[in-house]
Amino acid sequence: MKYSKEEVMQYVQEEDVKFIRLAFCDVFGKQKNISIMPEELPRAFEYGIAFDASAIAGFGDEMRCDLLLHPDPETLMLLPWRPEHGKVVRMFTSISYPDGTPFECDTRSLLKKAVEDAQKAGYTFTFGAEQEFYLFELDEKNKPTKIPYDEAGYMDLAPDDRGENIRREICLTLEQMGIRPESSHHEEGPGQNEIDFRYSEPLTAADNTMTFQTVVKTVACRNGVFVDFTPKPLEDKPGNGFHINMSVKPSDTSANLCCMIAGVLDKVVEMTAFLNPTEESYKRFGHSKAPGYVSWSSENRSQLMRIPAAVGEYRRAELRSPDPMANPYLAFTLMIYAGLIGLENKLDLPEATNINLYKADAETLARFKKLPDSLSDACKEAAASEFIKEHIPAAILEIYCNK
Repeated sequence: MKYSKEEVMQYVQEEDVKFIRLAFCDVFGKQKNISIMPEELPRAFEYGIAFDASAIAGFGDEMRCDLLLHPDPETLMLLPWRPEHGKVVRMFTSISYPDGTPFECDTRSLLKKAVEDAQKAGYTFTFGAEQEFYLFELDEKNKPTKIPYDEAGYMDLAPDDRGENIRREICLTLEQMGIRPESSHHEEGPGQNEIDFRYSEPLTAADNTMTFQTVVKTVACRNGVFVDFTPKPLEDKPGNGFHINMSVKPSDTSANLCCMIAGVLDKVVEMTAFLNPTEESYKRFGHSKAPGYVSWSSENRSQLMRIPAAVGEYRRAELRSPDPMANPYLAFTLMIYAGLIGLENKLDLPEATNINLYKADAETLARFKKLPDSLSDACKEAAASEFIKEHIPAAILEIYCNK
C-alpha cells in the first residue's frame, strides 16, 4: 500500500507508533538511518531532518556537512520484529542540501530519474532480485567464524539443510512487510542460501533489496548465526551472486527484449565497477556459475546473461555478474540506461553462446570479451566511459574509482 503524508501521520497516531526510522544509504549501498519521534514527523515532511553528512563515507567533509532527509510517505513499512507496543516504522528518504538542491550522491534519486527518463522514451522496466548469502556459526564470544551453519548442498532438505527455518522466518517477516518472496532454497555452498523475489517496478525492487538484507541480518542474529553477503566468503566454495532479472514493456514482440539485452551487453564492462564494487568481487568471476565473459544464451548458466525458461509476463533477462555488495539503486540505474541505448538504437543481439564456457578451450574463449580481472581494471573502464560519465555524477565516480 502506498501512503500519502496525511495517511502516514494518521497511521502513526492510530497505531501507537513511537519511532520513525528515516532510511537512506551511502554511495556503496550501505544502509543508514536516523530515528525521530512522532512529534517531529510534520517537520520532517515540511523541511526535512538534518544529519551530519561528514560522518558518511563519500557524503562530504567538515566544511560542508549538513544534509537533509526527506521521507517518502509511499514507502512506509512497519518493522514487525520491533515491540508491539511503541511500534517502529521505516520510510526511505531523498536527500538535499539545506537550500533544497538535490544531493548529487543520493543514489535513490538517480534511480527515480532513470525511471522517469525511460517513461519519457516510452518504456517501462521491471526488476526482480535474487540474492545469495552464507550462514556461519558464532564463537563463544558471539563473533562470526568461517564455520558454515550446515554442510547441505543445492536444494537439499532438512535436517541436512539447517537454514530451512531461518529462510522460513525471513520469508514470513517479509510478507508481513508487504514484500512478496517468490521462492527460497539452499544453494550449492555449505551454509549458502538464496531467496528470490517477484518482479516489481525499479524503485520498489531496489527498496525491497535493501529491506531484504536488513531482514536477513535481523533474523539471522535472532537465531544466533552470522549472515555473510560478501562475494566470496569461502575461497574454495561458490561465491554469492546478486542475479538481476530485467524486463521491458511494451513487450508485444521479443524484439524489445533482445534490444534491451544487447544494450546491457554493450555497456556491461563499463559499469562492472558499480555491479562488483569490492576487490573480493573479482575472485568470484569464472567459477561456480559466476560468469567471466560477455555472452548470452537461453537457460545456459555459464553465460553473463541468460533468458530463463518462462512465458508471457514472466519472460525476462537475467544478468548474473553482480554481487550483493552492489548498490541496487546504481545497478538498476545503469541497467535502465544501457537497456535504453539498445532499444533506441535497435541494437542487434549477438549470436547466442550455446556452449559451456567453464569447459571451453583458450582458442574458444579468445573470441569473447572478458569481464574485468580486478576492481582496478573495472575502475579504469568506468573512468574512460562516456556512458558512465553521462549517467553517474562525477562525485560518485570519483568515490568509486579513487577510494
